[in-house]
Amino acid sequence: MSALRARLSAILLAACLLFTSQALITPDRAAAADPGYLMLHFTGEGAAGQQMYLAHSTDGLHWNGLNGGAPILGSTIGTKGVRDPALVRSPGGDKYWIIATDLCISCGQNWEAAVNNGSRDLVVWESTDLVTWSQPWLLNVAGAIPDGRNAWAPEAVWNPETNDYVLYWATNKPVNGVKKHRIFYARTSDFRSITTPQTYIERPGPQEIIDTQIVEMPAGVGSHRYVRASGDGQITLEGSNSILGTWTNLGDLSGIGLTGSQVEGPMWMKFRDRNEWALYLDQYSSGRGYMPVTTTSPSAPGTYQVPASGSYHMGALKKRHGSILNLTAAEESRVLARWSDIPAKRLQSYNFQDRYVRHVGFDVRIDQNITGPDAQFRLRPGLAGTGTVSFESVNYRGYFLRHTGYDFQLVRDDGTAQFAADATFRQVAGLADAAWSSFQSYNHPDRHIRHYAYQLCLDPITTATGRGDATFRVTN
Repeated sequence: MSALRARLSAILLAACLLFTSQALITPDRAAAADPGYLMLHFTGEGAAGQQMYLAHSTDGLHWNGLNGGAPILGSTIGTKGVRDPALVRSPGGDKYWIIATDLCISCGQNWEAAVNNGSRDLVVWESTDLVTWSQPWLLNVAGAIPDGRNAWAPEAVWNPETNDYVLYWATNKPVNGVKKHRIFYARTSDFRSITTPQTYIERPGPQEIIDTQIVEMPAGVGSHRYVRASGDGQITLEGSNSILGTWTNLGDLSGIGLTGSQVEGPMWMKFRDRNEWALYLDQYSSGRGYMPVTTTSPSAPGTYQVPASGSYHMGALKKRHGSILNLTAAEESRVLARWSDIPAKRLQSYNFQDRYVRHVGFDVRIDQNITGPDAQFRLRPGLAGTGTVSFESVNYRGYFLRHTGYDFQLVRDDGTAQFAADATFRQVAGLADAAWSSFQSYNHPDRHIRHYAYQLCLDPITTATGRGDATFRVTN
């Protein structure tokens, strides 16, 4: 009986471990499948900077440029420059538009001309998949505004009350010969024709307003259905329960040291996994591009916080006044397949050349003849330092090979400096064959990635066997 009890106990223990492992793995797999965020932006003055660029993030705070840092679209009409883009998705998710300022500073116009005799048009592109875009067209929005001098910083929001889009932008309509930008709006269903423009936001006296963006609140958060942030001498917050209704002033961000003389181009983003928002602000006065401030209650100015240094990363290119879209899984798959600039690679073992590095159950090992996505990684610029690499999983975006206790796992980037260091390596000449590669740990430089009993680990390398185990070929 004691033998039978022991056997039954072993079976029960194995079952418990199985269910426990499934309970632990399932949330991670669900999280791994969460799609990320897409930012559309321009980079600065000059013909190259004033075009359309994309960046992708898995967490909304750490951004990687797409398309090898090159623009995905360039304007061939109007001034042949575009700024301040908005990325608009239809309610059904079957159509997308980019609407942007038709402006090219330092490549055809200076600021004086742009303010007083600029383009009255917006540049528009249309797509059904976020990947293939139409030829651009010009949409005249300010031509019908008496003495309207330009059309800047367009945005559009779907209005369920009228079943169409509220398209809004800034136009300089001088008062007694003195420039004054205010926000005008029109309604549209296709971004090809619009209703007669009307004044949307006008500040008293000579105060101008150029940038504003609206975010819709989920039920139960704050006292307003919509919150808008505007650059009008401050970063002013207002709330309303109707896009075309009455808006209430909620305050500004001067309490955290941010005013309209320092930042502009407010851009909202809702974090997918929690009730928290980032309001990205373009640090135009210091020339540093976007930074995020975060809040759990957009309608309460006192809740906004400037993130700690190092808690976000904007990528190599400066990112200026643009738009963020929370991607669906299908959208992310299409966008990354088209615009990702880093090809998927495999790591082939030197001394077991029929085996490749792969992850299984988020553990990492070398297995025979693996060709699927479990064995594919993108060698991204190192998370912790220049001249280094980090290995991002192809089928679990935002998950990287990381050592913990000198063992390797596939782990989601949590944005910490410790994670970045543990997931960063220097690619050096192969320890067993200089034509291959070895990978030296960033934070333990006396250790290299190697396999031992087919498991990946981080070890000091002192023998010929170790050198063979620590040598790999980066291959397709």
